[in-house]
Amino acid sequence: MNEPATGYRRILLKLSGEALMGKREYGIDDSILKMVARQVKEVLDTGVQVAIVVGGGNIWRGADAAARGMDRATADYAGMLATVMNALALHDALEKAGVVARTQTAVPIQSVAEPYIRLRAIRHLEKGRVVIFAAGTGNPYMTTDTAAALRAIEIKAEVVLMAKNKVDGVYSADPNKDPTARKFERLNHREALKMGLNVMDATAFSLCMENNVPIVVFDLHAANSIKRAVAREHIGTLVSSGVKE
Repeated sequence: MNEPATGYRRILLKLSGEALMGKREYGIDDSILKMVARQVKEVLDTGVQVAIVVGGGNIWRGADAAARGMDRATADYAGMLATVMNALALHDALEKAGVVARTQTAVPIQSVAEPYIRLRAIRHLEKGRVVIFAAGTGNPYMTTDTAAALRAIEIKAEVVLMAKNKVDGVYSADPNKDPTARKFERLNHREALKMGLNVMDATAFSLCMENNVPIVVFDLHAANSIKRAVAREHIGTLVSSGVKE
């Protein structure tokens, strides 16, 4: 493999399930998968190692099902299966784009994917393969944000790239509801936590803060967004311990 031209050696990309919907109200937009696959291939070609965690909110949301009366643990396990569906679709798109990929699941489903094994995942990355982590952490009550933070730490990724659905960074309030919401360009982990900003869920955010993992929050649908985030262009919001309060 080539040496990375960006300064990042290994990144973890978190794709929300909602971002994969595109303009649809449910499911997966094939054009979004192709766009992600194209950009991931271009990033790989620069020598950067890429791991991906996918959400499942475009198919199933465990918290919503629990609110309707379903047992929360059962609802969350169903959500894990939704992330596996997204992972397999993304895996297929990557392979069609000429990228060698491996999907690993936290809940063993050996007929369709490898079980999650940390050292095996790292070895795949070192060989230039994209590794897709599915089924969250394998535990109910844990979000895929937490899975992204945990996997990033385990594989020693240098940054978590949070690709959002039509939200181009971290704001003081929900920009879709509050037109006066202020966008932050750069934030310190502790500052963001103190302000209660919605970067990712509290468990995931605390993991990143305690392990000094920077987070870049950006809009997946912006032009060449993944490539620009990996190239450290000014896109979205950077949350890092290196940013002064």
